Amino acid sequence: MSEQNSNETETQEIPQAVVHTRRQISIVWLVPIVAMLIGGWLAYKGLSEKGPVVTISFESAEGLEAGKTKVKYKDVELGQVSAIKLRDDLSQVVVTAELVKEAEAFLSEDTRFWVVRARVGVSGVSGLGTLFSGAFIALDPGKYGKEARHFTGLEIPPPVTTDVPGRHFFLEAETRGSLEIGSP
Repeated sequence: MSEQNSNETETQEIPQAVVHTRRQISIVWLVPIVAMLIGGWLAYKGLSEKGPVVTISFESAEGLEAGKTKVKYKDVELGQVSAIKLRDDLSQVVVTAELVKEAEAFLSEDTRFWVVRARVGVSGVSGLGTLFSGAFIALDPGKYGKEARHFTGLEIPPPVTTDVPGRHFFLEAETRGSLEIGSP
C-alpha cells in the first residue's frame, strides 16, 4: 500500500504545462503578401497608363509589320501597330494600333492617318527617310468632332496638314486642266 500512496503523490505533484498561444502572423507570410501588393500595384500602373487602341482601314498593308511599324506625329512616336488582318470581305486591310495615353486628345472624327513610304511622283520625291527606317503610319490630329477609334486611312499623304498655317480653299471647276497636287 505504501507503494500505491507514493505513486499517487508522485502523479499529483507532476506540474502541468501551461500553453500560451500567440496570435501573430508568421514572418514567412510577409514575403507572399509583399509580392502580392507589388504585383497589384504594377497591374494598376500598367492599366492606368495604357493608351487607346485604334483601328485603321487601308487598301494595302505594303510596308507595314505588326510589332514593328510605328505611328508618328512630327517624328514623335505615338504608338505601334499591334495587328494586321484582312476585312471579312477581303476588300481592305485593318490595322490595329496601340497608342500612348497622351494621343487620346488627338483622336476625333477628323483625325487622318496615312502610310509614309518612299514615293516618286509628278510633284516630287517624298519619304526618302523610310528607305532606311521602314514605313510608318503618320497621324494628322483632329481638332473638331466627336471622339473616334475607327478610321479610314488615306492612300496618299494629304497635301496640307492641320499644323500648316494659313487658309485652306476648295477650288471647283468643270475640268482639272493642268492642276496637280502641290501646284503653285
